[in-house]
Amino acid sequence: MDVRAAVAFEAGKPLEIETVQLEGPRPFEVMVEIKATGICHTDEFTLSGADPEGIFPSILGHEGAGVVVEIGEGVTSVKPGDHVIPLYTPECRQCPSCLSRKTNLCTAIRATQGKGLMPDGSSRFSFQGKPIQHYMGCSTFANFTVLPEIAVAKVREDAPFDKICYIGCGVTTGIGAVINTAKVEPGAKAIVFGLGGIGLNVIQGLRLAAADMIIGVDINPDRKAWGERFGMTHFVNPKEIGTDLVPYLVDMTKKGADQIGGADYTFDCTGNVQVMRQALEACHRGWGVSVVIGVAPSGAEIATRPFQLVTGRVWKGTAFGGARGRTDVPKIVDWYMDKKIEIDPMITHILPLSDINRGFDLMHKGESIRSVVVY
Repeated sequence: MDVRAAVAFEAGKPLEIETVQLEGPRPFEVMVEIKATGICHTDEFTLSGADPEGIFPSILGHEGAGVVVEIGEGVTSVKPGDHVIPLYTPECRQCPSCLSRKTNLCTAIRATQGKGLMPDGSSRFSFQGKPIQHYMGCSTFANFTVLPEIAVAKVREDAPFDKICYIGCGVTTGIGAVINTAKVEPGAKAIVFGLGGIGLNVIQGLRLAAADMIIGVDINPDRKAWGERFGMTHFVNPKEIGTDLVPYLVDMTKKGADQIGGADYTFDCTGNVQVMRQALEACHRGWGVSVVIGVAPSGAEIATRPFQLVTGRVWKGTAFGGARGRTDVPKIVDWYMDKKIEIDPMITHILPLSDINRGFDLMHKGESIRSVVVY
């Protein structure tokens, strides 16, 4: 069938709106009509050419929401008409990783997904007779897409597509990093580096966890109001403090008899390896945990003095906020619908597919939190 898609033909070039062909679902696959999709920094990371796993031509997009329109043989967990969120981190519930209960990083389709292919090693998309690769197993920059059954989360039907699409990546990544990865406890002191879409969701995750002190760090002064809106208690602009950032933050966290200082938890949402080091070193001696969320450029390395780790600090990474997609994503949709978390204010721009490149421009200029394309 013919579908409309924003195609990434080459790294570093704008997306091109084309009519492409989509084959129907094969066994254990589903076709989804995408109703809305967010434009995420990870899409920009790949489009820029910085992503070592980037494949072209491809249909990007991984933060979507839509309706199942067709199912392949053997599919039992969803049916046509069901509302779903595509999952770039699937949940098969059968592989060693899923069965371990120690990680959300399902390995069932990792090998083919990383090559831009469906589990049988082929693509469902084509253009002028030539295959176009899938992206992160999702390809939500098309108004219809095909996904493995294990890579869709069934969600309630009264939730608005243009808001819950953000749960497909940004919301879950930020809140999950707090709840699942760091396991922040009430009364904790935390620092969030980078107050973009992910950072703001970390902040509201910290608010959910009842953290006591939530420090936001960003070089954009406009982010102060955004952070406060979602629960930030203190704001630091490194360009304005006139001193080294880490000692400044450590001093801020000293309280009462605790004159060592440092945060119980820190979160890097920037992808900058120097900031990752600052986040670790701003942790409390003996028990501080620093969570790396941001994606660094290809070949980048993080470094710190061994002393920082020997004295009890912990460096952790997280993907998709440690969430198990088919299990946890429906719960987060419920949180949104029950007003436990906010999404609406972060959707700063609604665009048609024809204007998708403007969404990337807004991201580059720091003028958007999240732009959403509505089909």
